[in-house]
Amino acid sequence: MSTHGSPGTYGSYPAARPRRLRTTAAMRRMVAEHATRPADLILPAFVREGATEPVPVGAMPGVVQHTRDTLRKAAVEAVEAGVGGLMLFGVPDEAKKDAVGTAGTDPEGILQVALRDVRSEVGDELVLMSDLCLDEYTDHGHCGVLTAEGRVDNDATLERYAEMARVQADAGAHVLGPSGMMDGQIAHVHAALEEAGHTDVAVFAYTAKYSSAFYGPFREAVGSSLQGDRKTYQQDPANAREALRELSLDLAEGADMVMVKPGLPYLDVLRDFAERAEVPVGVYQISGEYAMVEAAAEKGWIDREAAILETLTSFTRAGANMILTYWATEAAGLLRARY
Repeated sequence: MSTHGSPGTYGSYPAARPRRLRTTAAMRRMVAEHATRPADLILPAFVREGATEPVPVGAMPGVVQHTRDTLRKAAVEAVEAGVGGLMLFGVPDEAKKDAVGTAGTDPEGILQVALRDVRSEVGDELVLMSDLCLDEYTDHGHCGVLTAEGRVDNDATLERYAEMARVQADAGAHVLGPSGMMDGQIAHVHAALEEAGHTDVAVFAYTAKYSSAFYGPFREAVGSSLQGDRKTYQQDPANAREALRELSLDLAEGADMVMVKPGLPYLDVLRDFAERAEVPVGVYQISGEYAMVEAAAEKGWIDREAAILETLTSFTRAGANMILTYWATEAAGLLRARY
């Protein structure tokens, strides 16, 4: 047979057949370039003060505001599934919200109580993380203390974050997640931890947290009282270089891990972080991303489980070491079955 032909052919046949490596599921698993592990997953969870039974989040099918007891059970299930971490958000009694988020720094506040619950239940079997932000606890719903003009006061907010850092670390959190996008927050939190003797508590920086339309369901989940928007402190979706500046600042301030939030609309930013950061890089697959998949699956428009795994793979492929996802426990089981 002649070996002459057009480039990329062997006679009249293709010289290369990439499909040979796609012939069976076993072959595809063997040559897969990227694989998400259960330990890469972090489960965000909500615990509601005074709840006697789980409260479903309407915009997030399958997600609930936990009672203290059901939260313990969810933590155990996550451990058994091989999930790497749990990020905890507190939902206080509405009557306890005030202008400065006092419940967020009360040692007996719902988040601190729940942190102690989970730590006593599972110990060091997973990484216990806590959301360090004031928005759940303020009557105006912003992530910080407001000035008389109604703008978030960056430096006054840092002092509140320092107080939150101390009580959350005291309550047993392994990792704190400052999510308010205040300038200087990583350095300030680290200093508070050092001064309190919590030198082993890590800080997971929400480094590029964009002002996104995809947060809507989350605000239901935490009972947000937000008035206005957060565009003066969260990042503009049009900006990517700005995210790299935030990355440089957070790393210089000692961030132990960095995050991009949301996930799917910002895979380019995630890739940029993965290529530049010398610390682990995380991504938060947020409530709106979750809700879109669940809604489409409910209508029969997509294969739900396949879509979940495909989105997780996209984050791993883009360079994420850790993925916060509301499907964490379920996805861990799917991944184990797949690999």
